[in-house]
Amino acid sequence: EEPVQQVYLLAMVLGIDTAQAKELLAADTTPELFRRMHEYLGHELQVQALRHKIASSAKSEMSREQREYFLRQQLRAIQEELGQQSPEEADVAELRTRLEETEIPEHVREAAERELARLERMPSNAAEYHLIRTYLELLLELPWRTTTDDNLDLEHARKVLDADHFDLNDVKDRIIEHLAVMKLNPQASSPILCLVGPPGVGKTSLGRSIARALGRKFVRLALGGLHDEAELRGHRRTYIGAMPGRVIRAIRDAQSKNPLIMLDEVDKLGRDFRGDPASALMEILDPQQNVEFHDNYLDLPFDLSKVFFICTANALDTIPRPLLDRMEVLRLAGYSDTEKLEIARRYLIPRQIEQAGLPEDYLTLPDETLRHIIRRYTREAGVRELERVVGRVARKAAIRYVDGDTDPMTVQQDDLADLLGPERFPADAIRKQLAVGVAAGLAWTEAGGDVLYVESALLGDGNQLILTGQLGDVMQESARTARSLLIAHAPQFGLDRDRITKSSIHIHVPAGAVPKDGPSAGVTMVAAMASLFAQAPVRADVAMTGEITLSGLVLPVGGIKEKVLAAHRAGMRAVILPAENGKDLIELPEHVRESMEFVLVERIEELLVTAIPALRESASLPAV
Repeated sequence: EEPVQQVYLLAMVLGIDTAQAKELLAADTTPELFRRMHEYLGHELQVQALRHKIASSAKSEMSREQREYFLRQQLRAIQEELGQQSPEEADVAELRTRLEETEIPEHVREAAERELARLERMPSNAAEYHLIRTYLELLLELPWRTTTDDNLDLEHARKVLDADHFDLNDVKDRIIEHLAVMKLNPQASSPILCLVGPPGVGKTSLGRSIARALGRKFVRLALGGLHDEAELRGHRRTYIGAMPGRVIRAIRDAQSKNPLIMLDEVDKLGRDFRGDPASALMEILDPQQNVEFHDNYLDLPFDLSKVFFICTANALDTIPRPLLDRMEVLRLAGYSDTEKLEIARRYLIPRQIEQAGLPEDYLTLPDETLRHIIRRYTREAGVRELERVVGRVARKAAIRYVDGDTDPMTVQQDDLADLLGPERFPADAIRKQLAVGVAAGLAWTEAGGDVLYVESALLGDGNQLILTGQLGDVMQESARTARSLLIAHAPQFGLDRDRITKSSIHIHVPAGAVPKDGPSAGVTMVAAMASLFAQAPVRADVAMTGEITLSGLVLPVGGIKEKVLAAHRAGMRAVILPAENGKDLIELPEHVRESMEFVLVERIEELLVTAIPALRESASLPAV
């Protein structure tokens, strides 16, 4: 009877906001009032329908969880009646059985019992349940007292090492020494060796051979670019995703307390805000500390004293001194051409023929062909590039074989241009004749030794010394020292002192894009500048190395074996060395010592007599 009053009553019941109430009161006609009220009621119906849907879903979810809980309780009751265990109880029982059967130290057993008791009291859906279970499984999987028996047969070890690697006698002798000590004293701790040498000389593969000779498990850890200290020590179990360090994981995987662990590329460790891995290695590699190595995840001491650690590196400069002090350094120099020929014949060619799928007697590479490949297509201290080139020849032979030509293939020297393309290196690495002001020096690099030419030129009046070729601070100082030495001893060398002091000199060391540093180019710079001012060339077949002093002394330098091998590869006939480096010549292969002339000098005068024969007549220099 009173529809307008009923609309206003509904507006009060619905609890509409003030703006909507004003719109109802401002309606001019009854139909307009009804239309607005109809909109509000429709909206309210939609809200009520949505509330009902949400309530129904929540009720359904609660009903499902209650149903699952009820079913689990029924399943537990049924298992108890049948005498069976729940999955959680079965896991705990299995861990307890394994703990009782595993032979572990007492302090480890106490820690495991403590964690197992916590696991029994903890519901399976707890966040820490699986963390404790994973930790207990690690404790039970670690070889706390499991070791492999060492093969202490010295003859067997020699055969294995010789079968896998040619030469490397120093390393082989060190392994034989360790086996002899182990035979006399089984409790002796394993050595910590560091194999240092250029790429491709067999450092990593030598570790596998040593493990095979000893009869130990082999594990390789690549440390190149490692920044995070936790990678070695592990993460604490309080962190999400915590896991043990690489060393503990390696021992777990080896299932032996005395494996051979190779720490590859230890000189390329990183260091940033996450820690210093090199500092963590100091505990791992120190025989006095690794008896109780502490991994953050394991949180129990583990004995690493029986682990045979072998580190590899290309250079020692980047290894911290305290870490290096814990290692026994064994240097592996590059190979001579004759040694590379033998290595290719014994190892590389058979391996590449097998990888190419060819019959054993299908491909033949005569010695002349191999020597040409070594000298013209590869120039390296190791044999990695040589193996790649031999592999290319084998793949070319595989194409020929697949095309139906099954007759044995012999690769002659003239065939290499078609198989491998143009030669990568010139016919003679040495310059046939050196210009005035040029001398050949010897440099050491991470890739082995190299022949380095020092060039000098006069620029007219002045007193400048211009140095180019990416020379480091030490090398720049050597150049200044060389010039001062020539000025101080100019009359003795038969040179014009005024000309040296009033001339500008430019010294350049190719290749200009390669950074160079070190004191061993001092004698080469003296020879180059002495040649420049005496207008007499340096012998083209002579290379030299050594540090100089202002008083004219020639001091010893390092890397003699690598440098001499580089001179031998380049075709040099003579090498001038500091007298104190004479003891290093014993490390050279016998055929290299026999094919080259070595001049040992103590003073710069002796060097100039040998390097610049014309000075002997014009200067008061002693004969050598």
